[in-house]
Amino acid sequence: MSAAASAQGGKGNGGQDTGEKAGAMPKAPGGHSPWAIALVVSLATFMEVLDTTIANVALRYISGGLAVGPDEAAWVVTSYLVANAIVLTASSFLAKRFGRKAFFMWSIALFTVASVLCGFAWNLESLLVFRVLQGLGGGGMAPLAQSILADSFPPAKRGQAFALYGLAVVVAPVVGPTLGGWLSDNVSWHWCFLINGPIGLIALGLMHVLLEDPPGAVEERRRLRRAGVRFDLVGFILVATFLGALEVVLDEGQRKDWFGSNFIVIFAVICAVAFVAMIPWELTRKNPVVDLRLLGTRQFGSCFLVMMATGAILIATTQFVPQLVQEYFGYTATLAGLVLAPGGLVTVFMMLVIGRISGKVQPKYLIALGAAIVSAAMYDLTRLYGDTSFWFFAWSRIYIGIGLPMIFISITAASYEGIDKSQTDQASALINVARNVGGSMGVSLAQNVLAYRQQFHQSRLGESISPANPNYQDALRTATQYFQTHGASGVEARNQAIAWIGQQLQTQVAFWGYIDVFWSLCLVSGAAVPLAMILSKVKLGGGAPAGH
Repeated sequence: MSAAASAQGGKGNGGQDTGEKAGAMPKAPGGHSPWAIALVVSLATFMEVLDTTIANVALRYISGGLAVGPDEAAWVVTSYLVANAIVLTASSFLAKRFGRKAFFMWSIALFTVASVLCGFAWNLESLLVFRVLQGLGGGGMAPLAQSILADSFPPAKRGQAFALYGLAVVVAPVVGPTLGGWLSDNVSWHWCFLINGPIGLIALGLMHVLLEDPPGAVEERRRLRRAGVRFDLVGFILVATFLGALEVVLDEGQRKDWFGSNFIVIFAVICAVAFVAMIPWELTRKNPVVDLRLLGTRQFGSCFLVMMATGAILIATTQFVPQLVQEYFGYTATLAGLVLAPGGLVTVFMMLVIGRISGKVQPKYLIALGAAIVSAAMYDLTRLYGDTSFWFFAWSRIYIGIGLPMIFISITAASYEGIDKSQTDQASALINVARNVGGSMGVSLAQNVLAYRQQFHQSRLGESISPANPNYQDALRTATQYFQTHGASGVEARNQAIAWIGQQLQTQVAFWGYIDVFWSLCLVSGAAVPLAMILSKVKLGGGAPAGH
């Protein structure tokens, strides 16, 4: 959440004395009720955050409807996250330069139109183009919403406003998988996107009526124009090129034999060139789109890496657990969404608990404990087997729901420790970028681990399927007898037995592949523990910027 917005809150209320008339709520800029603005802002943010998870359980339907593989359908998730991260780097400047109201409304309009287009996508390529547009529209909404709330409420009431906003942000990922699953099972996967159409139009209309830029923001916009401050377009293009090319390499590398493919080599070169060019360019700009000096500090750099790891765990598990239970346990999309629901409810509860104790415990310890709990949850998933029940998966998500709030809330205070007030907007944007980029990289990592390890286990387990193996002969004999007792002839029973053994082999290969994915995510989360412990201590009872 924008700390700068909170700092500006006193003058963002249109010069009103927030202490006037004890108990009376000052009006927001434009003379409207702050609570009406809070509801509209929370509605728009709920819609945007919902789309980070609503499509995850529908990927099976999307891949079937568009005739593509599950790994290709995963682009639906990663393309949105990367586009979201790219526009986050520019959101602060664009809001200041063109006005919060104008930028917010353009963001909602683009998000809404792109959502409807996603619902009418005719192939994977069109869906990905519209999904990128949707991510570009949604990326600026969350940080901008936080600034709007800070300017609409007096300091004494901001906590309540941010609690309402935080509830929307936390509940949306909980509702997303369940709603997406129900829509996919009972209506169509297209409605996972079309549902944003009417909601977006309502939010856009209400925002036009209720929202006005505060005098402080208007004056800031005039000052930027007078000073001739320009947007770092070259830096933005370099960042977008680097992140986009990196995602192409990670997502397409396994399918195209990595550097044995000219396609992957070209994009790897583009990624490397953009990265190398980005560093000196951003370090020499007065108004860089990404302040790389922040990432070079021990404190903020460690927080950035921890948030990347957290995003990787959150997004990867939200995609791969539903995928696993649908493909190999016969769950419907609705039931797959419900597997994640208990963990979401625990997350809401823990957000309240950690919010209470965060002012009494050093953030570094909460982050380390949260990362350890999430790592243990990933380890628990490695106990996967064929008779695993609904609650096995639900409990793993509950454990994650206990650990993640410890990280998300505490990372705020830790990431702002020791940085200048002029850097708070950059810090807020970069932490959000870390979560989204980490999420897309987590999905790509899990997809590649799954593919490679399934190939490995296929070759190893396939060695035992040999006529010379006595265990194989015993299994074949037993299965043949079983099918004969159920009416099959001798030859037919033997063929059915061979097919059944092959099917069991493929299921075991898949299970071992997913187990290796969860091991990888366990290590990723475990790596965040030592990173947390090298963080500096912060001043408790207000170390984080108000309202972040």
